[in-house]
Amino acid sequence: MSTLRLIFRNTPRTTLADPSRLRPEAMPPSLRCAPGSAWQRLLFWLLAPSPQDAAPPVSRLPAVRDEFLVALVDVDGDDADALRKRVASARSLRELWHLRPAIYHAVGVGHDQAEAERRVADLDRHFPTRAPRSGFVPLSPR
Repeated sequence: MSTLRLIFRNTPRTTLADPSRLRPEAMPPSLRCAPGSAWQRLLFWLLAPSPQDAAPPVSRLPAVRDEFLVALVDVDGDDADALRKRVASARSLRELWHLRPAIYHAVGVGHDQAEAERRVADLDRHFPTRAPRSGFVPLSPR
């Protein structure tokens, strides 16, 4: 069994066959927030890699939460109702980010995969993105 694990672990992975890897990937918002005083905000700005993307304002939470609920508005069932409660009780954008796969699943079951992808892509605009990895660079050095 360990031989099989070594074979699969050492095989190079490629993203060329996977078209979903060619688009930007949404990342969860950072847990870091800019401090209160002007001096602390200045230090945060100087030391943080990207404060606008890394720490989205908390005031956006109600609007983003409403958009998550709109994504589930025409999905029926007990699972969808439970998911709506989880969305409504989310206390941060990071919690909402972690609910994206559940929304994808609920919409995919209630409609189809294309509709689920469209709705989650609409929700992804609220979160920072990173560029996809190039298919020309190996993931692990040899």
